[in-house]
Amino acid sequence: IERISGVTAKYVGKPIGPSFSRFADRAPISFGTQPEFLGEYGGPGGGAGGPGGGLGEVLRPVSVTNEADKPLIVELAVTAMEELIRMAQSGEPLWVTDENSIDVLNENEYLRIFPRGIGSKPFANLGFRSEASREAAVIMNPVNLVEILMDVNQWSRVFCGIVSRAMTLDVLSTGIAGNYNGALQVMTAEFQLPSPLVPTRENYFARYCKRHHDGIWAVVDVSLDNLRHAPFTRCRRRPSGCLIQELPNGCSKVIWVENVEVDDRGVSDIYKTLVNTSLAFGAKRWVATLDRQCERLASAITNNIPAGDLGVLNSSDGRKSILKLAERMVNSFCTGVGASTAHAWTTLTGSDEIRVMTRKSIDDPGRPPGIVLSAATSFWVAVPPRKAFNILRSEKFRSEWDILSNGGVVDEMAHIANGRDPGNCVSLLRVNSANASQSNMLILQESSTDATGSYVIYAPVDFAAMNIVLTGGDPDYVALLPSGFAILPDCEGPNRGIGITEIGSGGSLVTLAFQILVDSAPNSKISVGSVATVNSLIKCTLERIRTAVMCNDA
Repeated sequence: IERISGVTAKYVGKPIGPSFSRFADRAPISFGTQPEFLGEYGGPGGGAGGPGGGLGEVLRPVSVTNEADKPLIVELAVTAMEELIRMAQSGEPLWVTDENSIDVLNENEYLRIFPRGIGSKPFANLGFRSEASREAAVIMNPVNLVEILMDVNQWSRVFCGIVSRAMTLDVLSTGIAGNYNGALQVMTAEFQLPSPLVPTRENYFARYCKRHHDGIWAVVDVSLDNLRHAPFTRCRRRPSGCLIQELPNGCSKVIWVENVEVDDRGVSDIYKTLVNTSLAFGAKRWVATLDRQCERLASAITNNIPAGDLGVLNSSDGRKSILKLAERMVNSFCTGVGASTAHAWTTLTGSDEIRVMTRKSIDDPGRPPGIVLSAATSFWVAVPPRKAFNILRSEKFRSEWDILSNGGVVDEMAHIANGRDPGNCVSLLRVNSANASQSNMLILQESSTDATGSYVIYAPVDFAAMNIVLTGGDPDYVALLPSGFAILPDCEGPNRGIGITEIGSGGSLVTLAFQILVDSAPNSKISVGSVATVNSLIKCTLERIRTAVMCNDA
């Protein structure tokens, strides 16, 4: 006990009392037997992400937690929980509202209240800076939200635009039977912005869930970098997470806190202002994403189909199938567009801003077999994000930028609203070829917008396969190669920080990403000509987009 107390004091600033008496009023933490070794992609309890070369050191599976470390992790988690609750419920001077109407942390006050902090001090001399923000909202049922946060697969899927990969390495406690009260996990995760020009943030941390006596749930993360011999990381999670209070109407009030130390010197110049405002990785983005996903979920399970939404969908089963297919398309796009260490991006010669990568597709019913070439680039356009979003999602303007539609007339065959904003919807588009000798093309598209960003994601789909989906058939076997756009505010100018929803905000940061099947034989070699073709496609589309958004009103 004395040895553990001495080591723990280094992290939490105070020794543990005999017999860990501080835990007496909390759910018991049981240390089970060690699970079997974690396989290449997480093994038992492993999470999202799947195969990919160039795995980051933090996200490589490691052996299960050392027995000697477990009491330290418990103490860190409990202390982090106490800090999170205090931070979430405090007002000024700990939190101040910045010019973007975001609650940001007063660092000096934070260090005064928590003089030792959790872990080491910010590495200012190594280029680290502190980044902390807070956001509140009324969202979903608290039990469902806790389940999403504590199940790594659900968490990765719901926050696919932010969490590019995640896995559970060890479960120190499963909590009380029937819920996650007292659950404690050791995890790794990689957080991203939808652009290959912004480095991901990798973290190794404990996640602790507790239901307190007042009925408020709390879920907290805290970095564990100091507890193991690990490569130096560029991001550390101070106590971060959320308080979840059940409301009489069955929903919950959520207070979300993001508190990190990060070295973001690798961020591209055009994204630096956005990243520095906390809109990129801060609490506002997490809450906005969760709210948007709740809308999508509600639309998927509803049986009340609004008039005018049916189109060719004559059954609720068809509606649910196409929404499920759209969800897979969106998840595939989001996990493949960022700078994840799982993606072996290569910079094209002669272009600093275009990234390409290839991967084989074998025995995957959701993808066409063969060699897939992915290409992505990010650029700035001098129009508000909302205007860029409206033009890029509209079938009326599609022929102005989409080279693959080949000048054909685009019609919307079906439209499913899946959110309060009219821009939040799933569409089935038909491209009527201008050339009578060419067949028409069918495109599945989802457009989505929230307070921090927007997406327009689409994929060509097979007519026969879509007919099965539209009648309620299984969408998992429809082959998709998603392409599309991520649109973020640049946060520059007089209206910086207003967000994506305001027409009057500044310019837009747009990421354009393509996936193209260049050879149906998975073992073939990709040709230089294929890369050159995709490079030309990206550059030509980029210029067409600039022209379309500048010359049209939406």
